[in-house]
Amino acid sequence: MPLEGIDADDDTEISRTASDLEAVFDIPVHVTAVLGKSRMRVSQLLKLGRGAVIELDRKVGEAIDIYVNNRLVARGEVVVVEDRLGVTMTEIIKADRR
Repeated sequence: MPLEGIDADDDTEISRTASDLEAVFDIPVHVTAVLGKSRMRVSQLLKLGRGAVIELDRKVGEAIDIYVNNRLVARGEVVVVEDRLGVTMTEIIKADRR
């Protein structure tokens, strides 16, 4: 029995529309944008106060990592939208299917 949406003759996908995905629209996902990382001892962490600066392992302008449900899916950059920070995706990471 051929899979729905797959042409059995040449294994090419048939075009889909947004309405084909309605069943998954309400599934919650956890999105994380990682600006950078840093390591420190608990004693150093406890000494941090308001206005403290923590040096990250990334440089200004370097791409940030975007995770969905703890899986790296894209890289992007930080943008300002009105008075809020946002993220724009600049590269989609193709994951190996297992």
